[in-house]
Amino acid sequence: MHPDLSPHLHTEECNEVIAALKKCHKDNPFKKIFGACNELDQAMTKCLKQERELKRQMNKNKSPQRGQLSSPPS
Repeated sequence: MHPDLSPHLHTEECNEVIAALKKCHKDNPFKKIFGACNELDQAMTKCLKQERELKRQMNKNKSPQRGQLSSPPS
């Protein structure tokens, strides 16, 4: 299962792959069952994974700064 595929949540690169996959599914309603769109699906999964890892790394880099801003409870 994929995350929400709304365009505002993803990079332009991933949005292009998502749009191509949706078009493939629309153009090949029966062939998609037999793998006609598998390459696009794999490309989308790879792109979404890269986005997720980039966000994870950015959050990890911001983590020490966030820890300094909030003081621990006394």
